[in-house]
Amino acid sequence: MTLYMRHKLASSLLVLTMTAACVSTPPSASSATESTDNLTAIVHPEIWPQADWPYAKDAAVETRIDSIVARMSIEEKVGQVIQADIASVTPEEAKRYHLGSILNGGNSAPGGDEFAAPDKWLALADAFYDASVDTSGGRTAIPIIWGTDAVHGHSNIVGATLFPHNVGLGAMRDPALLERIAQATALELRSTGMEWTFAPTITVPQDLRWGRAYEGYSQDPALVASYVGRFIKGLQGAPSDKAFLDGPYVLASTKHFLADGGTDEGRDQGDAKISETELRDIHGTPYVPAINAGVQTIMASFSSWNGKKITGHKGLLTDVLKKRMRFGGFVVSDWNAHGQILGCTNASCPEAINAGLDMYMAPDTWKPLYYSLVEQAKDGTVPMARLDDAVKNILRVKIRAGLFEAGRPSSRPYSGRYDLIGSPDHRALAREAVRKSLVLIKNDNQILPLNPKSRILVAGDGADDIGRASGGWTLTWQGTGIPNDKFPGATSLWHGIKDAVSLAGGTAEHAPDGSFTEKPDAAIVIFGETPYAEFQGDLKTLQLKPELKGPLATMRKLKAQGIPVISVFLTGRPLWTNPEINASDAFVAAWLPGSEGGGVSDMLFRDKNGEVAYDFSGKLGFSWPMTADALGPKLFDLGYGLTTDSVSTLATLPEISGVESQETSAGLFFDKGLPTASWSLIVSDGQSDRTRITTTPAEAVKGRVQVRAVDHLTQEGARQFTSDGSGPMLVELVTHAPIDISRETNGDVLLLVTMRYEEKASAPVTFSMSCGPDCGGEITPGGLDALAVGEWQTVGVSLKCFANAGADVSKLDAPFQISTNGSAKFSLSRVAVGTVADTILGCE
Repeated sequence: MTLYMRHKLASSLLVLTMTAACVSTPPSASSATESTDNLTAIVHPEIWPQADWPYAKDAAVETRIDSIVARMSIEEKVGQVIQADIASVTPEEAKRYHLGSILNGGNSAPGGDEFAAPDKWLALADAFYDASVDTSGGRTAIPIIWGTDAVHGHSNIVGATLFPHNVGLGAMRDPALLERIAQATALELRSTGMEWTFAPTITVPQDLRWGRAYEGYSQDPALVASYVGRFIKGLQGAPSDKAFLDGPYVLASTKHFLADGGTDEGRDQGDAKISETELRDIHGTPYVPAINAGVQTIMASFSSWNGKKITGHKGLLTDVLKKRMRFGGFVVSDWNAHGQILGCTNASCPEAINAGLDMYMAPDTWKPLYYSLVEQAKDGTVPMARLDDAVKNILRVKIRAGLFEAGRPSSRPYSGRYDLIGSPDHRALAREAVRKSLVLIKNDNQILPLNPKSRILVAGDGADDIGRASGGWTLTWQGTGIPNDKFPGATSLWHGIKDAVSLAGGTAEHAPDGSFTEKPDAAIVIFGETPYAEFQGDLKTLQLKPELKGPLATMRKLKAQGIPVISVFLTGRPLWTNPEINASDAFVAAWLPGSEGGGVSDMLFRDKNGEVAYDFSGKLGFSWPMTADALGPKLFDLGYGLTTDSVSTLATLPEISGVESQETSAGLFFDKGLPTASWSLIVSDGQSDRTRITTTPAEAVKGRVQVRAVDHLTQEGARQFTSDGSGPMLVELVTHAPIDISRETNGDVLLLVTMRYEEKASAPVTFSMSCGPDCGGEITPGGLDALAVGEWQTVGVSLKCFANAGADVSKLDAPFQISTNGSAKFSLSRVAVGTVADTILGCE
């Protein structure tokens, strides 16, 4: 779309009697803040701001630290700078390798049970602590520290209070409430024995295509900066000489330093191609109040700045952050981020610690990293002074926390206080946050708030799904596929509405498709994004995926019947929703509200006496797009949001997406029995006899393999493959444009295959991936032969299995191959990468 067309499209919008400015257009090249020509990754520390680190060096503490370090062996020092994931390390190993820290990644939990009870978490914390302070064999006792992603409440724990994600909290414009949320989160963490949360995220997202945009409060660095100090104070308390663990506090970690939200095209773990002044003024601004508040840890970003990975950038980590900005805590990396530095692997990366990293987050690669670092410390590749400095930075934080005196996690204040998890006070606080976070986008004829004594229809596909309302980082990494019974004490949006209406004497009916038995007075349609985290949420265009657009037809159907439509949009970011806004009499951006759906109904209805109980006050923390083009004009500016008493009428919006194609699901290779765009389905003998399957029925390999369409979910929604066993059969999905799934492989992502055995194979079945001639990885998945005949299942295999078997996952031309030398009969419906499977198979 040309700039002229964008302006013409923008000018077609007529807004009548609005209370805030709505339409803006992209800046012209001449108005850009700074040229991006000749960008480099060289920093000039003298132009960066100086913060006021609030903790003066204490001579007694420094003497204590020096004494500990003097007693430590090289092996103990190396162990102290490594953090392992609880899914990949045991307490005994933590003792043997002297590990300084553990974490639970998004899919890690005690005993591998993502829904483990709180007491299991506390018991595991005790086990790791006991191992770390065991002095047998002359070991130096240094208590281990446990980090967790409590990014919207203690969100890995069943029953915890789930606050709105940061995109919603940014709309509140209420730093004091944010501090109270942090205090509640800290208490719930302490009940399970943890001392450290990887929060707050103080990113300043500049491109809403980024899959982590919802982790940011706003695109405005000043707004983000206004929140930072208060949240850190809520987690850690005000800076003082008192140990954090003596009070109701935990250690905080601001992330991700730096410009994770400024990458080109919003690509997660990508490259921020911006000037140093933009890096400083947009992305560096929130770190000044963070350091002033005494944040104890800062997490370095996966991403790059002008081609250089931040985790290996000495200029930023050491010269700017530690020296110029006077940060006095320790720097931790993100999940295996060191392996992305030029010249590094997950198993070996002296460049990171030499650049200023203090602690490696090496969740599943900690052991080879440990051995390589020991050798590098011994041969001088890692100078002993730098290793000692990193260890001292970590020890300083542990001493400030009071970790050496705190005792076992279960013996500390608040430990075992499971009544704090999801307590009434915390849930009331979250409900208040929901109310203040909602942004009223449209309210023609002041239809909101509704009369609760009315007959209300609740439609859409998102009404009775607490996991969907909570988004990613909820019980699991991606937060997908979690039933409501895993959220005890929580309230879905449907039940919040039902409770409000029933209390006032009205009636409420829930029908996702918009059907009803008696014509309602109003319909509330709840729709939007489904959960995602990190790169799994990256978009190419700012619009819902096709499979999520179904509720639009419901809105239009209801409106055509003369029923007022109130749309509630569940989303991690503003998206192009002009058709949905047009089909609505009122439109509310609810973001990802979390566990307290009653906060939404509080705003949609008057009280039982007919009075307005709460006024809409939320304001956009991000501008709202006019089209699905991320670089296109804006419909609503930063700060837009109607109040309850706003008198406004929004004219019909242009329903032109501004992009050529619909958003597609990344990592989807085969769906409903057909290869997706740019993929081909090939059947061969594994050598030269290859047949591309475009129609069915078909035969391949000289008639030895038969292919036909079969039903699954939809008519002919799968393809069935039958081999007579007289020779090898290979079924694969191939492309001429190799793909890079190294990010997914580094995470806990699976190859997902929806399949059904009609007849078991007479010989072993292998899965493989190809990365070109003489490049690939083949496995015989454990448990595949145990699948029941005649039943559809989605089986998952860790992408790491294929990488470990030799596949270069950065250049795959065939990410799925299934083969056997025997007779077999099976059907395939869908092949993708993702995280939710009926059965997870072993590598072998």
